[in-house]
Amino acid sequence: MKTKRIENSHLLTGNEACAEGALAAGCRFLAGYPIQPSMEIMHRFLAKSPEMKATFVQMEDEISALAAVLGAVWTGKKGMTATSGPGFSLMMEHIGLGVMLETPCVIVNVQRIGPSTGIPNSAGQSDIMQSRWGSHGDYELIALSPSSAQEMFDFTIKAFNLSERYRVPVVILADEYVAHIKEEVVIAEDIKIERRRYYDGPKEKYLPFKRDADFVPQMVDIGQGYKFHVTGLTHDDRGYPIMNEEYQEYNVHPLVWKIRNNAEQIIDLQEKETGDAEIVIISYGATARAASKAMEQARKEGIKVGSLKLNTIWPFPDKRVAELAKQVKAFVVPEMNYGQIVFEVERCSYGNANVVFVPYSEKGVDKIDDLVYAIKQAVKEKVVKKEVIEYKI
Repeated sequence: MKTKRIENSHLLTGNEACAEGALAAGCRFLAGYPIQPSMEIMHRFLAKSPEMKATFVQMEDEISALAAVLGAVWTGKKGMTATSGPGFSLMMEHIGLGVMLETPCVIVNVQRIGPSTGIPNSAGQSDIMQSRWGSHGDYELIALSPSSAQEMFDFTIKAFNLSERYRVPVVILADEYVAHIKEEVVIAEDIKIERRRYYDGPKEKYLPFKRDADFVPQMVDIGQGYKFHVTGLTHDDRGYPIMNEEYQEYNVHPLVWKIRNNAEQIIDLQEKETGDAEIVIISYGATARAASKAMEQARKEGIKVGSLKLNTIWPFPDKRVAELAKQVKAFVVPEMNYGQIVFEVERCSYGNANVVFVPYSEKGVDKIDDLVYAIKQAVKEKVVKKEVIEYKI
């Protein structure tokens, strides 16, 4: 997804950059329900809608918001919704429907502190596992995690491209810190857009779920005279329900493997100083900002520390973490929660490296003392097989 840059920068919040990225990617439909800390995405999109010939609909709740997005996509639009924790929880059933109908769309979750209503305008990272496992049944989706306003713009475009390429909902796991930070955002002159793969054969022969070799079906604009059926029930290529074990496997196998087979192409990582590292900080979202500063501080003090930033959270980079586990003494994992990605890191380490968890909770990402302390302790520890060490400062 390379872009050609020009000197065209704008001072934007992360949320504003997200809305601009969506419009740049060709999104022309946004449905949502007002919830902090994501509201500026809707405000910006609404303000730009007249000139961009886009549609914004405020729905009665987040359940109907995602339903409206799914419907709009089948009429030929690119669609998105934006929400936060409680609203994201309400969307879970329709995320499953979107996966089953193989509907490309983008869901922005600006995470905040929970559970329940929590603190609406405080940063959190506690929806990581929910984004992967929140809906019932077996499925795969893609989740990205921006750590700056620039990445909110870039990753939103990337999310739309991935959703179109694999016909799957893509989640942007932002957080309040990144959503409200105001930074220079460079807008690309030429943006690479993944065009929807449309069926161009006889209308009477169109099968909405007939898959290509890569398991990804072609779509049509439902308003162009095509007659077909879609359902969340187990179905055949025509979209009609056939509920038996054979067709269950026929449905679900492609939903899983179209992502797993392409994981290496989907996964996006940013590595720094991992070549000689004894300790590697694995971070994502806002905590990646603290991780970068902590790595620099530890390096100045003579500790060989590297950084692995997860731009893509799902699918998880099992292979790369396993490779690094054979090289390093420990992973240090800072998160604004009480432990989620840290257990994925432990799973992929196979006991070859210690895994040290640094819970940030609501303390924010500007403080690095706890993280530097954890790095210093980790370099002293002997390797303990299959154990997560939590430093409670």
